[in-house]
Amino acid sequence: MKTDAEDPTLTIDELAARAGVTVRTVRFYGTKGLLPPPVIGPRRVGHYGPDHVARLALIEELQQQGMTLAAIERYMQRLPPGLSPGDLAIHRAVVASWAPDAVETVTRAELERRAGRELADEDLRRLAAMGVVGADGEGFRVDVGLLRLGVRLLDMPLSQDAILAARRVLIDHSRAAAHELSQLFRGEVSERAAQDVKSLSSDMQPLVVQALLTSFQRSLKEELREWVKAADPSEVDGSA
Repeated sequence: MKTDAEDPTLTIDELAARAGVTVRTVRFYGTKGLLPPPVIGPRRVGHYGPDHVARLALIEELQQQGMTLAAIERYMQRLPPGLSPGDLAIHRAVVASWAPDAVETVTRAELERRAGRELADEDLRRLAAMGVVGADGEGFRVDVGLLRLGVRLLDMPLSQDAILAARRVLIDHSRAAAHELSQLFRGEVSERAAQDVKSLSSDMQPLVVQALLTSFQRSLKEELREWVKAADPSEVDGSA
């Protein structure tokens, strides 16, 4: 079973393609300290890994939120040391939650550029089944917030039925949690001034999203740890 600590195996060209950016951009972020240096292998070739991919995804999300390069540098510098790619994905999900829902219509070439890879017809069918893309004339309607997640799921050793079932579980439970939290907070602010209610509502969303993501991440780690131990009792705690 692979973990977040898998060895870096990507060349700079492969990293750029995976992240949907140019090699020049990767090198620029490296000079700014936004990316850790690569592992130097034989023939002085630099190799990159999941941490670099996750950091590039987070940087891209921060850019889409309108942050300047200086602001992105400050954000990245404040991240705790030793974050895994999974932890960085949580940060990216929190950042993405700040933005309104974004659906755009793009060409296939632009869709593949944003996906960071070529997409076969079967890939497009699977993304459509997940609700990530949809045909729109000669182009594709794409849910920008779900695209990177959908593309990653293409490489997961899961059937399409399992992915769609997992999607339904997440939607049903997240809606239930959102409803219960809404009822709880509504009771707290029902007698406050309208401006206080508006302010609390706007400030609460990123806090609640981060709390939910953190809580879910920890619960999922516990479930995976038990799953791995059941499959291989020799596994040491914390390997999941």
